[in-house]
Amino acid sequence: MARQGNAAIIEQFLADGIPYMFGNPGTVEQGFLDALEEYDGLQYILTLQETVAAGIADGYARATGRPALLQLHSGVGLGNAIGMLYQARRGHSPLVVIAGEAGVKYDAMDAQMAADLVAMAEPVTKYATRVTDPDSVLRVLRRAMKMAMTPPRGPVFVSLPMDVLDAVNTEPVVPSTFLETRSLPVPSLVEQAARLLAGAEKPIVIVGDGVSASGGQAELVRVAEQLGADVWGMDFSEVNLDARHPLYRGQLGHMFGEVSRAAVKDADAVLIVGTYVFGEVFPVLDNPFRQDAKIVHIDLDGYEIAKNHPVTLGLVADPKATLAALAAELDGRLSAEDRALASGRLESRRREQPAGPEDDGSLLHHFLRELAGQAPDDLMVFDEALTAAGPLNAYLPGRLPGHWFSTRGGSLGVGIPGALGIKLAHPDKTVIGFTGDGGSMYTFQALYTAVRHDIGAKFVICNNRSYKLLDLNIEQYWRERDIPEHAHPTPFDLSRPDLGFSGIAQGFGVDALRVDDHEQVAFAVKRMLADDKPFLIDLRTTEGGNRA
Repeated sequence: MARQGNAAIIEQFLADGIPYMFGNPGTVEQGFLDALEEYDGLQYILTLQETVAAGIADGYARATGRPALLQLHSGVGLGNAIGMLYQARRGHSPLVVIAGEAGVKYDAMDAQMAADLVAMAEPVTKYATRVTDPDSVLRVLRRAMKMAMTPPRGPVFVSLPMDVLDAVNTEPVVPSTFLETRSLPVPSLVEQAARLLAGAEKPIVIVGDGVSASGGQAELVRVAEQLGADVWGMDFSEVNLDARHPLYRGQLGHMFGEVSRAAVKDADAVLIVGTYVFGEVFPVLDNPFRQDAKIVHIDLDGYEIAKNHPVTLGLVADPKATLAALAAELDGRLSAEDRALASGRLESRRREQPAGPEDDGSLLHHFLRELAGQAPDDLMVFDEALTAAGPLNAYLPGRLPGHWFSTRGGSLGVGIPGALGIKLAHPDKTVIGFTGDGGSMYTFQALYTAVRHDIGAKFVICNNRSYKLLDLNIEQYWRERDIPEHAHPTPFDLSRPDLGFSGIAQGFGVDALRVDDHEQVAFAVKRMLADDKPFLIDLRTTEGGNRA
């Protein structure tokens, strides 16, 4: 059937079951946005800036495991979204990103807003292309859908010139093909993996979001308990393992490689599943593992296996299926002594578990304790709390698969839009996004989208009136270089002027409360959870200022 490309692309998105287009409109996209008005089933979620649109799309894709459609406005809009697309690329979010441009016929003019969009997008996407033939628009979009969803998942980019979409399009609409990647190694390799890991005296498991993507949490627990192995998180921003499992030791270094080295240096057998190693900003350059350590790495992303450090056996395979096969093989291979030692290690870790979070009496701890008591058991959390993440995860740890998400990739500002994306994906759940005062200001205008589209997510600003993480990092920098401690750099301070988050939120139409002391906490939490409308709490955790 002949129609403009503007209509054809919407028909393709509908055929692929895409319910939302997240974006910010522009002149060069006006043709297909005008055509969108004629169709039901694809809702445009308006944001006031492209960073917000990308953040909401990222949260939606993570919460659904499905592709999210992100519309950007030409080169300027793509430029606004670059930081959040980097976040999505590092975090394997399947985004299909489209951007309009004036037209192929204007290429030689080098006119206003002209830019090489593909070159701009390539560093922050797994695939970037431009459509120049009106008869290949839908073919390219289906390819983009497939590539976004093929492990390692990630954002893809398609530039759609206006004259290409204005042209007559006769392509048929058929649903995109998503590849089936649930693959197993041949039995002899599973047997080899079990042989390498069985009988270890100091085994560890390093796990990442590839386990969550494959739904392999139960299989991971079984293997870890069979081995009696401590489990460490790396690229761990979803529930790959119940955070209260006694074998879970927390996350490896995010900033400094020496943290990871200390955790892995004594292990004689290492199982790495669904993650890269290692992901710190300042990683160690030499091999942090024991020279004689036996290392098995399982991932669908072959690029990450042995990328930085050699492994004994690398298996490009689905984590869930491979862990299940490995558990079955270990059942027949572990000796009675192996089982007893593994059970002893598990019981030792179980005895070490604290009865509950250590309450330091601070306002932050009081608030989180009250929230943990009032919140539903299936609360969904987006954690961009950064320096408040320790207490947050002590009181509200990630336990249910698909109910806890944390920031990844290093881009600030994902906490508020990420929570909106999760709430859109799960409108029946209570969703709370935690962020900091610094991070929130990157995307605070996302509150407009919450009100406009009646997205009832909740938000907590952990307000310490500073870029506290930078304070902590520069203190580490001083220690490493024997520099005497002194006042933090003034750009790290956010105390002047005071950011009145509750007032700003109310300006967007979001009810909000500022919480300064313990007496306000119980009412504030009750008020936040009282209805299914957007609500924000400005939680004043510590005072800022240029402290010595």
